[in-house]
Amino acid sequence: MLVAAALVPDTALLVPGAAGTADPVADLREAALRAVAAAVAGAGTVVVVAPGRAVAEITGTVRGSLGAAGVPDAMLGWPVPERTLGGPPDGSPRPGDSADGAPSLGVPAAVALHLLARAGWGGPLRVLEVADADDLAARGRALVAHDDVSLVVVGSGSGRHGPDAPLADDPRAPAFDEHVLAALADGGPHARADLAAIDPAMAGELAVTGRAPWQVLLGAVGDADVRATLLAAGTPSGAQHAVALWSVAGGPASGG
Repeated sequence: MLVAAALVPDTALLVPGAAGTADPVADLREAALRAVAAAVAGAGTVVVVAPGRAVAEITGTVRGSLGAAGVPDAMLGWPVPERTLGGPPDGSPRPGDSADGAPSLGVPAAVALHLLARAGWGGPLRVLEVADADDLAARGRALVAHDDVSLVVVGSGSGRHGPDAPLADDPRAPAFDEHVLAALADGGPHARADLAAIDPAMAGELAVTGRAPWQVLLGAVGDADVRATLLAAGTPSGAQHAVALWSVAGGPASGG
């Protein structure tokens, strides 16, 4: 069953040193650390769900390097974590599993590894990278079918806010993200329906990275009662980032 989910941004800036001497996301980092620590407190297994180029479960030994974002390991203020990732508990193969060799993580999943290391999580860990697909909710249900599972769901809203944004400003971005933030803060059935209904085409146009991971989260939550808390939100460097904690009512992370 799902215990809790920490929803965190996908920006490499969450790791100290990634922006050099500047620190534009200190509040988001502090909130993300709190959310991850709370989410994993009652977990038997933690699953990172992060945006990727395809749907793939990463297996093998990986490092949380941010080199793909142009950040050398030596710049980072935290040690680069290394973990051996597990696969499905029933041992069955899944499409997209990494081949033998040296699996690599995308930057969003690597950020999650850093947060988990700082939270002290050394238990069973899986990483699922996802892109838009038809079976994401089903994958979410499968993730929580065994054990008490907590998710670290990585992704952000629109990257098109203002002149400093990664992509050109889009006037639709503020209203879109306001709607998403309200849903993340609520977590109830209507809010979850709103997240499920996000148009993938519009999400792509607005450079939203969270849509696919949020669909996996919705499948994992199912019909459970959720206590949602929005811990922080902001648009540093023109991208909408947010931190939230979703706890299943009555579960260890909810205090019930």
